[in-house]
Amino acid sequence: MKLTVLVDNNTYIDQYYAGEPAVSYYIEIDDLKILFDTGYSHIFIKNAVSMGIDLNAVTHIVLSHGHNDHSRGLKYLREQYALPNARLVAHPLCFRPKYYENEYIGAPFSLEEINRLFCYQPAEAPVFLSENCIFLGQIPELYSFEKRKAIGTTIIDGAEMEDLCLDDSALVCRTDKGLFIVTGCSHSGICSITDHTRKVCQDQRITGIIGGFHLFDTDSKLEETIRFLSDLSPDMLYPCHCVSLKAKAQMLKYMDIEEVGVGLTIQL
Repeated sequence: MKLTVLVDNNTYIDQYYAGEPAVSYYIEIDDLKILFDTGYSHIFIKNAVSMGIDLNAVTHIVLSHGHNDHSRGLKYLREQYALPNARLVAHPLCFRPKYYENEYIGAPFSLEEINRLFCYQPAEAPVFLSENCIFLGQIPELYSFEKRKAIGTTIIDGAEMEDLCLDDSALVCRTDKGLFIVTGCSHSGICSITDHTRKVCQDQRITGIIGGFHLFDTDSKLEETIRFLSDLSPDMLYPCHCVSLKAKAQMLKYMDIEEVGVGLTIQL
């Protein structure tokens, strides 16, 4: 497995790529070339070109969920690349409209447009993209401290309702060292994602996690999450995107965490 960060909030000194508050990773595993999330703008494309990554080779586009900082780049991808054989995998609710305080924060295409423009595979259950790469589907709520909270509203079957981000999912890569989890925002809870991963893969070994954990406040949720991750003790932990500086500082008291920035490459 090889993962390259195309977009993150952070950039590195002496690596002159562009950043934005969003997520996009390029993952190579087995014979697959996966674009995991597409950021907010065209920046992921610009960075990929600068890194010598040919997005024409993409076999799968995987979206962690429908929020625009993970999905809006789809329109730029569609404008610049044909990708006739690439499969788009996401939760069935990913392309439902999403609003926050009357502002649209969802994907750039409607479900009807997605079905017309992409080879779309909606997946609520786990999907094995290959022997060693699995889309986790809908994540069950396994811990009370990770109880889902509504982020704005969504529209399902014509009815407006609170958006509990049921479309939030993740990807897992099997390696010789154990499971490597790739998340977008972890609205469903990083601890629940981790335990769901181990159940789906029938493997208790977690070698690494990268992505947003949706941890902002130094509260009881952060304390419980730190306790869980400390007990888990993965070889590599890369909290980023929607993890605040205060949360990272608290995490560092109990475990090693790694810095994430555009251009980071992880190879296992």
